[in-house]
Amino acid sequence: MDREDLLQDNHHRQVSINQPFLRTILLDDTIMSVLRPRWEGSSTCLTGCIDWRRYKCRAYQFLALRTLSPAAGIEMLTHALTKLLLLLGTALYIPTSVLAGNFQKPNLQLPSTATAHKEAAKQIFLDSYAAYKKYAWGHDDLSPLSKGFSDPRNGWGATIVDSMSTMAVMGLDDLLEEAVDFCATVDFSKSQSIDEQVSVFETTIRYLGGLLSAYELAGKRHSILVQKAREVGDKMAFAWRSPDQAVPYPRVVFSRNQALTQGTNIAEAGTLALEWFTLSKYTGNGTYAALGVGALEHIAGLTPPLPGLAARSVDPTSGRFTNSFVGWGGGSDSYFEYLVKFPRLTNTDDQMFLKTWHTAVDSSINTLLRTGSVGGWQYLGDWDAGRYTPVSSHLECFHGGNWLMGGRMLNNQTIVDIGLDLVDSCWNSYASTPTGIGPEAFRWFPQGTEPTITGDNLRFYQEHGFYITSPGYILRPEVLESNFIAWRVTGDTKYLDRAADAIESFNAYLRNTTRFEGYAGINNVNRGDGGGFRDDTESFWFAEVLKYLYLTFDDPSRISLDEWVFNTEAHPFEAPPALRVYTDGELLPPSDELFSPISEFAGGSEVVSGRIMPTGGI
Repeated sequence: MDREDLLQDNHHRQVSINQPFLRTILLDDTIMSVLRPRWEGSSTCLTGCIDWRRYKCRAYQFLALRTLSPAAGIEMLTHALTKLLLLLGTALYIPTSVLAGNFQKPNLQLPSTATAHKEAAKQIFLDSYAAYKKYAWGHDDLSPLSKGFSDPRNGWGATIVDSMSTMAVMGLDDLLEEAVDFCATVDFSKSQSIDEQVSVFETTIRYLGGLLSAYELAGKRHSILVQKAREVGDKMAFAWRSPDQAVPYPRVVFSRNQALTQGTNIAEAGTLALEWFTLSKYTGNGTYAALGVGALEHIAGLTPPLPGLAARSVDPTSGRFTNSFVGWGGGSDSYFEYLVKFPRLTNTDDQMFLKTWHTAVDSSINTLLRTGSVGGWQYLGDWDAGRYTPVSSHLECFHGGNWLMGGRMLNNQTIVDIGLDLVDSCWNSYASTPTGIGPEAFRWFPQGTEPTITGDNLRFYQEHGFYITSPGYILRPEVLESNFIAWRVTGDTKYLDRAADAIESFNAYLRNTTRFEGYAGINNVNRGDGGGFRDDTESFWFAEVLKYLYLTFDDPSRISLDEWVFNTEAHPFEAPPALRVYTDGELLPPSDELFSPISEFAGGSEVVSGRIMPTGGI
């Protein structure tokens, strides 16, 4: 395809995006288009396109108010707001349909001890980051034992980018400004790894998520962060090799703009929607969202092995599942997470996402949820072609918080209650070990079955209701993530006690000031000495673990679950006021409406057949 044909195809693609989620443009962006047009001289106009709750897109121009007399400005503002209300439906429609919901329990009160625990979490971050700056600055991960570094995430300084939203949350302004300055120097279009292979999933959740979340949390002052997010997004778009390909290939060689034709899983392909939608929001280019959310939609639309429960493996070439394995663990986990978080971030009226998630939960309750034979703990196991496996993992322990959020959205107390049971079961994996830290993987036996293990494993199982199959801890966040959500949803202070215990355990077992600086993972949580240290500090230690611990003890009105949605790397994105009711009713047909968000950024790029066509810039 030559450039002229490519541009023509690009134009056709731009005006014929066929994605149901594109109906919804956030109301707050619309209001900002009325009240805060970009001032670029005395005759500035802002052109915006909105579509609120199935209303067809229309373009409206609002003359910059500074060009008018005070009286004329007031008159025009009144007229503009009147038009806005009429556009949205009727004045009565707004309060009956778009009232802020409460995901958090209202009026949460922290005990007097909370401040000390919050500061302790911040100090762990500061000590960890100081070690990173000393030995690994500009690289991806700190290697604390060898006082060096590693670059598993393209050599772009993953720890710096992943830490920025945590710095903003903790009020570490000097460190944040330093990190922004660093990001401005990075060429995100070139991978620094030896094989040059860039993971679309990891790069999306850490780099796109980190850059765009920091942009929002820092007051939208640093436009360079959006520019850099677009830079890396433009290259990752080559993971889609044709306009008809819904599921991206998992890796791209940036130097050749070539996707590697490999299989993928639903977590890799289905965990792009929040970040790519937000990139569209701030560039004005809906194609990013069409790609990222289109993958999530496609997977949700496939025929699953069990109702709502997508198979873990999928072939990007055919767009079909390649096995029948289902579960909530690694390879599947964040796909289910985003089925809840995307409709919350956008308030889309496309019911596919929540309906698919609700069906998956109902199916899980019927097929995957079992009570262990010891202790009455609730667990979700795996299923493959009719065979059930009672296995769980630290990664999987996100599910308790996910069920709490989805249950609250659907006002389904049964799901909320089971979510709380899952949170408790995962915390039991922490409370049962000498270190007070949970293992990477563990198993159990459902009620009505006899244990098939012996020796130490059997004794441990009979006491704690699970036994450990992989004893390491690599600084994972999921148990503390669900614990944080449970605190914000219920207000039960037992979740504060658990977070405080985790801080104490981390200080006791994840550092050794006579041997190294910072914090490191351990090899065996079930040994009193931790079984030795691991020479790696993953960037999600900074992005997730320490942020969730800090926020557990921070003012609940800050980064409220009613106002922010966390991506799977714990980077918060601004969300509109929650709807009073979220539905999971009949699926809606596709829409042919154009995504054209109102944004302070003009231009952007357009993706065609895995290529980005520039249409302007910030």
